[in-house]
Amino acid sequence: MRDPVQPFSFAVKVGHVSANPITVHMEADERERAALAKTWGVLSVSAFSADFSVVRWKRDGIRLFGTVHAVLEQACVVTLEPIEQTIEEEIEVLFVPEGSKLARNEAVNGELIIDADAPDLPEVFAGDTIDAGAVAAEYAAMSIDQYPRKPGVGFVEHIESDGTEPDARPSPFAVLKGWKGDSQ
Repeated sequence: MRDPVQPFSFAVKVGHVSANPITVHMEADERERAALAKTWGVLSVSAFSADFSVVRWKRDGIRLFGTVHAVLEQACVVTLEPIEQTIEEEIEVLFVPEGSKLARNEAVNGELIIDADAPDLPEVFAGDTIDAGAVAAEYAAMSIDQYPRKPGVGFVEHIESDGTEPDARPSPFAVLKGWKGDSQ
């Protein structure tokens, strides 16, 4: 089942998930890859797929884990030439229904304690489905190189200071030097 709002969507019915893992394979068609490229701000997406296992977690939660694969083309930040990036991302996400105690952060004396090393809190879902396609697209998007550069290419016109002399700022009046007014 596809969601028309997301560039890539694949709904998984939670009621069909048991303690035995369900294997899900999803692959974007040409229209969906074009929508993903537009959403991600890249030149093109030539491949996008995901293979997940979906299994029941605790009493009413869902654990989704597997691999996202994408091949996309971006413009080099130096030369603007197209370059290819391949994404292979292992993911694991926990989901719980709305109102679940497992999704809440506990406040201590009115303060919310967040441990950066602790596992992420589960995602919350509404109804009887989770969108595994949106999860795959989100994790792929987070893996895109924000500053892609062709191998061996650098900023050749950029001059770095050697640190021996302080950098001098040009005077804003330097352009007026040598200028003589006609109002004499």
